[in-house]
Amino acid sequence: MISFGMRCNMSMAKLKFHIGSDDDVVSNITMTTTHSPLPVGSTPIHERPINWSLGSFVAIEMSFFCGYLITQVPGGFLASMYPANRVFGIAIAMSSFLNLLVPSATEIEKSLYVIIIRMCQGLVEGVTYPACHGIWRHWAPPLERSRLATIALCGSYAGVVVGMPLSGTLIDWFSWEAPFYAYGVMGLIWYVFWLWLCFEKPSLHPTISARELNYIETSLGAAKNSAAPTIVNTPWKKFFTSMPVYAIIVANFCRSWNFYLLVLFQASYLHSFNFEVSATGYIGALPHLLMTIVVPLGGILADHIRKNGILSTTNVRKIFNCGGFGMEATFFLVLAHARTPLTATIALTCGVAFSGFAISGFNVNHLDIAPRYASILMGISNGIGTIAGLLCPIAINIIIRHKTRQSWSEVFILAAVIHYIGVVFYGIFASGELQPWAEPKVEEDQQMDEVSNEKKRLSSYGSVEQSGNGLVNKGFDVKSTVPEPAPPTENPTNPFLAKPTNPTNPFASAE
Repeated sequence: MISFGMRCNMSMAKLKFHIGSDDDVVSNITMTTTHSPLPVGSTPIHERPINWSLGSFVAIEMSFFCGYLITQVPGGFLASMYPANRVFGIAIAMSSFLNLLVPSATEIEKSLYVIIIRMCQGLVEGVTYPACHGIWRHWAPPLERSRLATIALCGSYAGVVVGMPLSGTLIDWFSWEAPFYAYGVMGLIWYVFWLWLCFEKPSLHPTISARELNYIETSLGAAKNSAAPTIVNTPWKKFFTSMPVYAIIVANFCRSWNFYLLVLFQASYLHSFNFEVSATGYIGALPHLLMTIVVPLGGILADHIRKNGILSTTNVRKIFNCGGFGMEATFFLVLAHARTPLTATIALTCGVAFSGFAISGFNVNHLDIAPRYASILMGISNGIGTIAGLLCPIAINIIIRHKTRQSWSEVFILAAVIHYIGVVFYGIFASGELQPWAEPKVEEDQQMDEVSNEKKRLSSYGSVEQSGNGLVNKGFDVKSTVPEPAPPTENPTNPFLAKPTNPTNPFASAE
């Protein structure tokens, strides 16, 4: 939520910018806090003009996505080699700190400093989506992946729900700088709680029950112990010759185009109906609010269908993805011909809400076809999707340069066509089955385990650790006599160990 809320800061703040045309004799953007009076009749906190060219402003919008693109695949490897929860947390904390620097950077006449800060934000946030899949690789049982992943991912849409109205309100009440400071501070506070509450694997969680731990590890099987992929043993050729992988990539690009269109330009589109900045934020949040509700519901429904054997995983992914894309594209065609604020709001809200079902399609599909490489595949597909974030601002700014109603119609017709292309491609080539190349050969895992064990042995030689019988020097052949934990027995004081249960269904009561 914080990450995507920060992305709303600039899109809402620019409504207070007076943007000139590059064809003007003096082309600049004047940034002020001249806004509607506060409820108590206060005057604006300050007014500070900044001379930026329109090209500089477009560069600021693109700079984030340039950085975001660069770290997608490296982020997948970082999430595989290091604790994914730490990678994710550090990325959000660094981005929050950089968000605090944006207002100060605008005090310097040249926009280069803001561009650098925004690019650095993109660089650190580029690892977040791959890191999410790295976390679920250890925590998500196969038949609960849709539900867990979509609940986590709906935070990105909830971030827009909160970010747009909150940014708009802060801008109206204080200044355009206020959202940058607010989200920067919230992100740093969040990081403290993340370090306290989040753990890399279930086995490292200090308060997890034995029952839940056994269920997760049993359902994951051998995958939980497979060696982390490296650049050498990653099947790159298989990735880029696999049509199911390309299906995910194309779907990610199509979805990213429409998502960034909404994040970057939805406020401007609604503002064209002469809404106030704060009203634009609240109305713009409505579609994303419904999507935040639809995304987890879609995940629950998808898992229910799979668990009960109603449809195969492949068919579930195709139906949810193509249905979500197709409905959003259809409502975008309605939006392209909307002439009243009410029609536009209804069409936009319905289209975005239906697209939430697609998250249970392509966005969790990496975990189906190759759970071991899910974070790397997420980095690749999200990296290609980020290219949409680079191209979208350029294309849309060209189309709407004359700021006419017809230009907005062209924007949404283009978005609909892109989604229909995604429907066809994903419907033909997607798969929900584990791919033959998705798991390493047995000898490869053995070699990786031998190397890992040797590193641990060498690094621990001569060190001292505490065992059940006192201090043991690990550099010598001294065996610890710590007894193995006793198997679960009937214990009426511990409800989780009272009776043995079926590990595939920990919530089923024993007869």
